[in-house]
Amino acid sequence: MGVEFLYIQEIIELDGQSVFAGRRGTMCTAATYKTKDFYFGRTLDYDFSYGDEVTIMPRNYSFTFLEMGTWNSHYAMIGMAHVSKGYPLYYDAVNEKGVGMAGLNFVGNAVYRRRENGKDNIAQFEFIPWILFQCATVKEARKLLSQINITNIPFSSELPLAQLHWILSDKEECIVVESVEAGLKIYDNPVGVLTNNPPFDMQMAALRNYMALSVKPPKNTFAPGLTLETYSRGMGAIGLPGDLSSQSRFVRAAFTKMNSRSGKNEKESVSQFFHILNSVDQQRGCCELEGGECEYTIYTSCCNVDKGIYYYTSYDNHQITSVDMNRENLNSDRLIRYETIKEEQIRMQNG
Repeated sequence: MGVEFLYIQEIIELDGQSVFAGRRGTMCTAATYKTKDFYFGRTLDYDFSYGDEVTIMPRNYSFTFLEMGTWNSHYAMIGMAHVSKGYPLYYDAVNEKGVGMAGLNFVGNAVYRRRENGKDNIAQFEFIPWILFQCATVKEARKLLSQINITNIPFSSELPLAQLHWILSDKEECIVVESVEAGLKIYDNPVGVLTNNPPFDMQMAALRNYMALSVKPPKNTFAPGLTLETYSRGMGAIGLPGDLSSQSRFVRAAFTKMNSRSGKNEKESVSQFFHILNSVDQQRGCCELEGGECEYTIYTSCCNVDKGIYYYTSYDNHQITSVDMNRENLNSDRLIRYETIKEEQIRMQNG
């Protein structure tokens, strides 16, 4: 995300390591999916919306980095952003070459630094454009990341530093980027999923607790000599965590995504991607914050990265809406913005 809020933090103990866990903050999930085409998307969960818009940045839109100068030419990109005074702060985006990137809350573990000589000094809120402007593959992004220093300069006093880590993917590989106290960490991501805390290596380690999960009906291994039988259909995946914590959402999204089946055409693929992320939806009323507000899934996105089509739903609008960036003038020098449709769209079949 490019916007951030105040947090109350607590220290938790995981696998013998002390890490921070934000008691308040966006609880998001991002995922990749591949059928005939490559798809990338996320949920954004919070207790209110900043007025997010599907935002296309054409190739000739002039963009000024704090330390790296003004770019008047770059790859075009489309994603969800909060536009502040004409400046797009992207939550997630994909570029025209097939690379997708999203920032997810990483409260208490994200550490940014002062500018450093000899490095590409990129502010946290500039990170997504910096990568997507110039990288046609994750392999190219890895080279940029070897030179980057993510700085601790906020966008404004009203929008202070967001504490984030990032998922970055193309159709061939997926990585996670974390700027932490020990430095910049880059992890290969074999499951193509990311949630919030703890750090990504600990998210992956937690999957070992669920090695026995299966999509098939369970077999009785409880004890020798004790006869136990299943009592209904649909007992596959028994033991899969169902709570809204970020670690449980990671396990649930990873299991759902990696066992998912769909046809290869566009409608089937997009539909299945939304079903994958719907497995980690937050319903209003089920996650109460300190002040009594409720966190909920503000929007869910799915982008066909190969075709540059951005699909989304919002909490009160389950109809899938799409914006195709290739129907726009990608050589323009102006932002192209579409306000998200928030009211439910219901089709009356018999009237």
